Amino acid sequence: MPHNIRESVQRLRNRSLSHDVRDELERMILAGELEAGERLNEVDLANKLGVSRGPIREAARSLERCGLITTVANQGAFVRKLSTEGILELYDLRAMIAGYLCARVAECGSKAQKVELRGYVTKMEAAVKQENRERYFELNLDFHDHIAALSGAERATEMYVSFGKEVRLMRFRVLNGLTAIASSNEEHHQLVCAIERSDIDQARTLGARHHLNGKERLKATF
Repeated sequence: MPHNIRESVQRLRNRSLSHDVRDELERMILAGELEAGERLNEVDLANKLGVSRGPIREAARSLERCGLITTVANQGAFVRKLSTEGILELYDLRAMIAGYLCARVAECGSKAQKVELRGYVTKMEAAVKQENRERYFELNLDFHDHIAALSGAERATEMYVSFGKEVRLMRFRVLNGLTAIASSNEEHHQLVCAIERSDIDQARTLGARHHLNGKERLKATF
C-alpha cells in the first residue's frame, strides 16, 4: 500500500476513534456520570475508555464548541456549569426556535409523521401512569428532537439541538415530580393536536409556550 494511502487510512481510523470518544464523553455528561463543574481527569478517562489522552483532549475541544465543556487556563477542562441567567436565556432561545420548528411540521408533515408524534405522546402517557420518570425523560428528549428532525430546517435544528444539550443538564430538575411530567405531557398532547390539524399558527404558539412553561417549572425549583 503506498505511503500516502496508509496515512489516509490512519487518519480515518484516528478520526473514527475521536468521534467515538467524543460521543461517549457526551453521553456521560448528559447522563450525569460527569457532573456540572466536574474537572475532566484525562488519565482516568483514558484508562476507562481504553485510549490515549490525545483523543480525550480532542473530544473535550469538540464538546467545548457545543457548550458542554469549558476550559480554564492552567486548570484544565470542566463540565460546563451554567449560571441561572444562562439557563433561562437558553429556554427563551429554544422557545423561539421550537415555535418555528413546530409550525414547519404542522405545515409540511406527512400523515405518517404525525402518527409518529402521536405515538410519542402515548408512550409518554404510559410512562406517567407507571411513574417512570427516567423513561419519560428520555422519550421527552426524543420527541422534541424528532420534531426538529421532521421540520427539515437544518440550521434551526442544529441550533435547537445544540442549545438543548446544555439545557439537558437541568432537565431532570425541570421534570421533578409526577405533577410536572403530567402537565408537560398534556402540553405535548395539545401541541400534537395542532400539528395533526395542520394549524400552523397554533403549533407555533404551543411549541414556544411549552418551552416557556418548562422555564417556569425550572424557576419554581430555584
